[in-house]
Amino acid sequence: MNILLTNDDGIYAPGLAAMAGQLARLGQVYVAAPATEQSGVGHAITYLTPLIVKEVFHGERRWGWAVEGSPADCVKIGVSELCPQRPDVIVSGINSGLNAGINVLYSGTVAAAIEGAFFGITSFAVSLEFDEHADYDRAARLARGVIEHVLQRKEPEPQLYNMNIPQAALRHQAPPLAVVPMDVVRHADRFEKRYDPWGREYFWLTGSPPTPTAEYETDLTALSDGRITLTPLDYNMTQQAVLRRMAEWDIQFEATDDADSTDSGSAAPPVMRTQRKVQQAGA
Repeated sequence: MNILLTNDDGIYAPGLAAMAGQLARLGQVYVAAPATEQSGVGHAITYLTPLIVKEVFHGERRWGWAVEGSPADCVKIGVSELCPQRPDVIVSGINSGLNAGINVLYSGTVAAAIEGAFFGITSFAVSLEFDEHADYDRAARLARGVIEHVLQRKEPEPQLYNMNIPQAALRHQAPPLAVVPMDVVRHADRFEKRYDPWGREYFWLTGSPPTPTAEYETDLTALSDGRITLTPLDYNMTQQAVLRRMAEWDIQFEATDDADSTDSGSAAPPVMRTQRKVQQAGA
């Protein structure tokens, strides 16, 4: 079995190394990961600038390819150019920090797995609850066990999975696993206003974790109970029921004539103004 391994924490991340060691028990592992950390980039891809790829070595042994791009870039070029054979499985992780709930939509880790699903390849995103001294080796053993079990039981069709491991699960010999949907409750985001040494405003995104949905079990509720979560995902975001209802609509409208508008002139480009005057040195 050929396995393409990537992440969003970068090619030198400890979670990547731990996962590579465990996946080597299942087959041939090829590593293509971002040259620098790409957390929170979502499904960004590089297409306006060249995509630089460099080989990385551990001593005399080639470790993998460092890609000057996003996690999705790594999968694209990994499948298309770098792997000598088409991967049978793609794994993204282990990420430092959970990618559960609505964070799935922001995650570079999950985006890499989604990109693998675009190719019709069964793909896993694997994330570990953040801890400064996280036991990635233990987490990788657990993740490999789940992946191995899923590959034995899944249907023949390619499938996309998101796995999250709480720190509490690392303390159990056989931690429980919950197959659950992702929660969609919004995070309690807020922006903290600060000032740089020149007195200019800037904002730092902060806030608190979301409160899990109470009506039914989700990845957030299961993780709060110390269980590993596994969620099958789909990148087709079409609301099929709404689509069927909309097909019955008789939508008729007339296009407005821009010439009738009283504000027909082209808008002037915006001018950026600072709210606080900055005194230049020596002025």
